[in-house]
Formats: sequence, structure tokens, C-alpha cells
Amino acid sequence: MCGIVGILGNQSVTSIIMEALRRLEYRGYDSAGIAVLNNGVLSRRRAAGKLDNLAKLLKMDPINGNLGIGHTRWATHGAPTENNAHPHMTDRVAVVHNGIIENHIALRKELTELGQEFKSETDSETIVQLVDYYLKQGHKHQEAAFMALKRLEGAYAIAMIFTSNDNLMIGARHGAPLVVGFGDNEMFLGSDSLAIAPLTTKVAYMADGIWTVIKREGAFFYDMEGKEVSCPIQKTALITGTIGKNGYRHYMEKELHEHPIVIGQTLRRFVNPATHQINLPYLPFKITALKRGIITACGSAYYAGYIGRYWLEEYARLPIDIDIASEMRYRDPPIEGEGMGLVISQSGETADTLAALRNLKKNNQKIISILNNEHSTIARESDVVLGTDAGVEIAVASTKAFTAQLTVLACLTLTIAKVKHKITAEHRDQCLSALLDLPSRVAEVLQLKEKIQEIAKFIANAQSVIYLGRGIMYPVAMEGALKLKEISYIHADAYAAGEMKHGPIALIDHTVPIISVIPSGFLFEKTLSNLQEAKARGGHIIVFTDQRGAESLSPIADKVIILPTVHSFVSPILYTVPVQMLAYEAAITKGTDVDQPRNLAKSVTVE
Repeated sequence: MCGIVGILGNQSVTSIIMEALRRLEYRGYDSAGIAVLNNGVLSRRRAAGKLDNLAKLLKMDPINGNLGIGHTRWATHGAPTENNAHPHMTDRVAVVHNGIIENHIALRKELTELGQEFKSETDSETIVQLVDYYLKQGHKHQEAAFMALKRLEGAYAIAMIFTSNDNLMIGARHGAPLVVGFGDNEMFLGSDSLAIAPLTTKVAYMADGIWTVIKREGAFFYDMEGKEVSCPIQKTALITGTIGKNGYRHYMEKELHEHPIVIGQTLRRFVNPATHQINLPYLPFKITALKRGIITACGSAYYAGYIGRYWLEEYARLPIDIDIASEMRYRDPPIEGEGMGLVISQSGETADTLAALRNLKKNNQKIISILNNEHSTIARESDVVLGTDAGVEIAVASTKAFTAQLTVLACLTLTIAKVKHKITAEHRDQCLSALLDLPSRVAEVLQLKEKIQEIAKFIANAQSVIYLGRGIMYPVAMEGALKLKEISYIHADAYAAGEMKHGPIALIDHTVPIISVIPSGFLFEKTLSNLQEAKARGGHIIVFTDQRGAESLSPIADKVIILPTVHSFVSPILYTVPVQMLAYEAAITKGTDVDQPRNLAKSVTVE
């Protein structure tokens, strides 16, 4: 969500912080700001809207200093206005914050009665006012910060700098990620490694409940009792330099075209194509004794898990429970014995997924995580990490990370199915061959751009769209509907096709496009019957199918997109790509902000 950058440097840091904030735009934001210390005085510039607004302000009214903090805000408490933008500041201290301070109302009341003057509607300003109050009482910078941190309840990542101290920056983490970077007599702080990737490859990922005192000569880490603790320095795997669009219109378009590469890279990590062997890391349980699994995730990752559920139950005959992480963390379901807890997250920092993971661990589940960030909090708290090799995903709407997650789930399914003797060698080889061939087939789908653009022009005028899928294609339909909602702002709902006549059919008339993912094979005839019912009520039928399916669908469908014919095992991965492309092209037609859709954040690190 909110992005944080702090730099303790040897030259003016304003432009460097701005570049770092641009690398955090993918997290989603609605205002931005920067504060620097120069000759012992704090100066600040803030602007609502995009970073370009802040850049224009800095050009007209520049500020410079060798110590500074920057922030991109995703509004929670208070509207996205300049006054509510970070950094929040007094004459003594400036603070940026990602998270939610849950006891801010009580603290605001107390501090107001003590004479502190609040100037914003945010919960975050409570932090700066609390530190400022302790400074007024004569406490030193580090002491005042520690006293304030101990009183905060909720989730936070914080960076603060102080008047008259050009060699001190304090950071703190509880429930929201924060990373410290080490340079040559200069130091860096960021919400994630990407923010500071061009500046250093030596980083320390802070654990929950840790705060840090940063000086040019290094960083010192402490727990909430004030005891010094260690925080290992690691080499970041991120590529330095500018992350560009490589000629594509948007990051999302670029990332859509990276589907074949990402699927191939992820397969190379786990599969030896010469021997047809899948080589997963050591799993923390005996597969033959595994009786049940639990999957949890949020957003698109949840839909990936839903597809994984179908795979694991059908091919490995392993019963799977699946729950949205934001529900599982509070539902406290009964969990018996030691089993597999499977968590899925692009960022590895999703607050609800992390809380659900901890609940699973408390119930003696061994945790396998499928992540795109193997240095994340979820990674550190998992028993085994299965990495997706998707690379950095900048667009808020997840695309390539989703198909990479499915690729890992497919490899995990075939491994468990083989060890449990639930699949024949011949059937497994067929599935694996289809998986290895998938990058080529996905590349063929990307060539259907013009046909998908035609459909996008039609649905861009719709007020509501219905997606239908059956069996394992149901979660693919859900992913398509989510993408359309996220980036085009068109209302869309996905239904299991057999449920249409149990209510949703009442919505259908000639203004409602019906989009169905319907490969030939098992359940094809059932779904075809559902589409005929929709057609009879005036629905405009759009289908994604294969050549064989097109022969039966052409008489009733208004638009047919013919996809490559593939083994049913990999069809959910293949059919995901065109529904994501359709959402992208619809958003282009409508002229929305594709990479940074309104109200959305890439990484939801607070509830």
C-alpha cells in the first residue's frame, strides 16, 4: 500500500527519493510528499494526485538536503488531499507511515489536551505529535522515538528524521514491511527492496516488532524492550536500474506479454524436461501420510488457489479446504492433525494472508508458500517456499504472477499425485508434456490481440457483464470478472454456469454480455446448455473455446475466440491469458488508468 523511502546520503537526496518513489508507484497511491533536512531545518513539499504533481511543485519550489524521507499515500483515514499527505511534520520531527494506528483516537484526544495541535485528519499524524510531545519534554531524539513507538497499537512501517540531526533516521516495523539498505557511508530505508534497488544490493529485512537507529556508519536494531538484536544483511536478487515498459503502452501490457517467459522460467526451476522429473524442495511432511490440505490467499492468488484445489482433489485425490485469508484469520476453523497449509501471495506481505498463515501454524500445519518475493515476511515464516520466478510485477492488477502461481501449483499437484500413487505414469507424463508445451501455446494466444480488441469495444459500453465457467473453469471466470472490475470499472460477476438459473438469469437481457470460458471436453455440453438458456433471454454470448468447441458454439455465440487445443490439465492456465487481455483492452477503450486503477493498491499490507 503506502510507499516509504528514506535516504541518509552524501549529496542532495531530493531527486533520488523521487526516483525511488516512482519505483513504488505500483503499490497504489493518491498523494505524495517529501521532507528533507538542510542546515538543521526541515523542509517539506506535498501534493495530491500523481507523483508528477509533486515533481512540478519541486521544480517550482525546490528543496535540498542530504537527509530525507518520501512517501506515496494510499488514503485510509482522511481524504486524499495535500493536507493529509505525508510526511507529517512539526518544527522538530518529520514522519512517514504505512499502516493503521488503531488507538489514534485515544492518543489524539490525549495529545490535544496536552497542547499538541493536529493539522490533518489522519491517524498517522498521531505518531509525529507523540514524538514531538516527548521531544518538548526534553527527551533526546532516539529516546522520544522509542517512547512513542511503545504506545502505538496497530500495523505500521515508519520512518522519521529530526531537526538539527543530519546523521539520524529511525525506522520501525510492526505488521508492514520495511527494509534497510547499506551503502558506502550512506544508508537507505524502503517499503521494499525495489525502492532502493539502484542504490544498494546489501539489505536487511526487518522483522516484526523491530525498530532501527540508522546512521551513516550503519544500522542498529532493537526490540520493543530496547534490547539490541541482530538483523542479517542479505544480497538482494533484484535487478538494479530503471524498470521500463520496453515499448509497450502500459506495464500491464508488457507483463501480459511476459506470460510465456514466466511460465517457462518457473518450469525450469522445478522440471527437468529431459528426464520428465519434477524436483521440488524437501516438503516438510510425509506425502504418503498426507490426508488433507488447506489453501488460503486473497484476490487473484485466491483464485489460483481455487484452481489448485480442483487439481489436488482430482489428480492427487487429496481433500482440500480453501478460504479467503481475510475470513480464515478470524473464523478459527477446526483443524485436526498435522497437514499442509498452502498460502499464496505475489508480494509475500499481504497482511490477511500472513495472519491466516500464523493461524495455520498455530494449528500444527506445515506451511508451503507460493511467492514471488522469497525475501518477504511470509517466506520467512514458511516451512518451504516455492518461488514463481515471475520477476517484478509493476501493474497493480496481477497477470504473469497469476499464471506463475498456477504453474507451481501444477508441479506440486503432479508431485503429490505421483507419490500417493493416484495417477498413472502415462497420465502424469501427458500432463507434464502439456505443461512443458504451454509457453508456446500461450504465445499463440497473445497473437489474438485484434480479435480480443473487437470484443473489448463492445463490452466497454456495458453496465454489467456476467462471466460463466464450470468445474475448474469457474475460478478462471472469477479471475476474468475481477480483472474487468479492477481496471475498467465495469461491474462484472462470475458464476458457476450451473448456478445461473438459480438467480443470476434474472439479470440477463440484450444489454448484458455473457462471457464464458468453455473448452471442449468434460462439462462442455452442460455449459453449452447454460449458454443456450442465456441466449434465449437475449444475452449477448461471447465464448473462449477451442476448435472443437467452436463447432457447437458458433450457432448461438455472437463472438467466438478460438484458442489452441490443449490438455485439460493446463486449460485453466491457457484460458486465463485471454480473459486478462480482454480486461486490459476494455480498460484501454474506456481510457482508465490501467497500471494504477483508482482505490487499489498492489500490496495490501494492512487490514
